[in-house]
Formats: sequence, C-alpha cells, structure tokens
Amino acid sequence: MAAPVDAVTSETILQCERLIRPFIRRTPVVEVDGAEFGLPGRTLTLKLELLQHSGSFKARGAFANLLTRNVPQAGVVAASGGNHGAAVAYAAMKLGKPAKIFVPSIASPAKLQRIRDYGADLAIKGDRYADALAASEIWAQQTGALPVPAFDQKETIMGQGTIGLELSEQAPDIDTLLVSVGGGGLIAGIAAWYAGRINVVGVEPLASPTLTRALEAGHPIDAEAGGLAADSLAPRRVGEQVFPIVQKYARQTVLVSDAAIADAQATLWRALRIVAEPGGAAAFSAILSGAYKPAADERVAVVISGGNTAAVNFDLAIGSR
Repeated sequence: MAAPVDAVTSETILQCERLIRPFIRRTPVVEVDGAEFGLPGRTLTLKLELLQHSGSFKARGAFANLLTRNVPQAGVVAASGGNHGAAVAYAAMKLGKPAKIFVPSIASPAKLQRIRDYGADLAIKGDRYADALAASEIWAQQTGALPVPAFDQKETIMGQGTIGLELSEQAPDIDTLLVSVGGGGLIAGIAAWYAGRINVVGVEPLASPTLTRALEAGHPIDAEAGGLAADSLAPRRVGEQVFPIVQKYARQTVLVSDAAIADAQATLWRALRIVAEPGGAAAFSAILSGAYKPAADERVAVVISGGNTAAVNFDLAIGSR
C-alpha cells in the first residue's frame, strides 16, 4: 500500500539525518569545468556519493531502517542488486545485528565481495532483483527477520533524502539535480527534501525505464529490466511509496543508452579519476550525451551515486610487482 505523499518531508528527513549522522559520511562535492567534457561555458557540481560507506548512497537508508525500526533477534534480511545488500550488511555489522542478503546472479563481483567482507550471510537467487526479493520474503516469513526494503519503505526514502539536505548546504544555488533511478528511493527522498524548490530530474537506462513508464501510466507498472546497469537500476517497477512523492515533486525523466552510460564511466575516470559503476554514472551520462539539455544559464548538479565496480583492477598492479 502506498504511504501518504507527505509521509516523507523535509522535517522528517532532518530528524533522520540527526539520527544517522554518527554512522554516515558527509560526502563531498566538486565543481568541474564543463569544457573538460565538451560542455564549454558551464560549471557542473558533482555530489560524490560513491565515497559513502559501503560504496554507495544506500548506507543512508540502511542505517535509517536499522536505527528506527525494531530489529528482532533473527536480525535483518534484504534483497538487492548489490549496493543495498552491501549497505545493509555494513549497517548490521556496525550495529551488531545478523544480516541475510539475497542477490541475483547479475550482481557484480565487487558488490558480492563487499557483502561478504561485512560478514553477512549471502545467498544468490535467480537472475533478476525480483527473484532475490521473492527469496528474501520467504526467508523473512520463515525466520522472523526484519525486511529492509531497497527503496519502497518510508525509512529508506528518508535516509536517501539526507543527500538533498547535505547538497542544499554545499551547493545552495543549483537549479537542477540529475539523479539516477532504479526503484526510486533516491529520487523520492531527494525530491521530498527539495519539495519543488529545484528541478529534480530522474535519469533511467533505456533498458529499464521504470519511472518513465509509471509516470506515463499514472501509477507503478512493470517495465523492462535489463541493460548495463541492471545490477542497480533494474527492479522491474518503481516503488508504491516512492511514486506519489516523485509524481508530486519530480515529474521529469530522461532515458540514456548503455553506450552513453559506459562513456560516462570512462569520462569520469579519464578526467577526474572517479571510478563510478554503471548505475553511479547514469545521471552524469544524461548531460554528457545530451539526453538532458540544460538552458544556457542553468546551474546543474549530478549525483554520482555508487562506485562498487571492478572496472579498475588494482590487484593486477599488485601482482605485477
């Protein structure tokens, strides 16, 4: 059932931020000259959420859940393409709670290793997020473990919304923020924080247009779920609690190709030595590829949301010594 659209507000996000602050990083922003990317005459602001604990923004929502909800002796359970699982595993480790994480076979090795490193019990089930979710729901019923949803949960949305709070302090003059979309928890939280004060634009892969299809239909519906960023941006449908928030505060989406996402990854590494995973680079690919065309004087910021990838393999360098 969808939560009321006002269940997540700037005030609830502020309260959440105070609670999770001891456990999360205030990630930095960097201003870059657009000429470095073939966008002369423009300054871009990048919010580097790939530097968050566990390698993505997901740690915020994970701690929001574990610190505000009653965790039983059986611990917590989560389904994830990888990043949410790593975040829940990290939060559970820090708070001394057991964690069981279900992931699909498409999860990247880097994300699987993160989950293992944090001490969670890892299970690989099915080929897509929906398969892992079904397995996690059975586990919760059998054990009594607390499910920690990846995006469609009020606490998750509030936790992700703390990015908006930080960014509004770090870059108060932006007009537009580009945000990658999978299930929609990130864009819903950020949009709820800004509440229409800036233009929040969702960026989705052409292969996984979950929010775009929902906005067209007027409600969440199943969409294609594939592509280069499928381990983080392909949940099949946007969340029921997510949708009314996004529909109210962030109605615009743009679609980007796998080639554009891969080019954005390569450009971030070449120009800034930022190692972003495909889902983490998707929002940047929108402006780099021209899928999003800002006005001449529009001040644009981009969330670089995750960096859990083995695209740069330092193990090879160590082995060659």
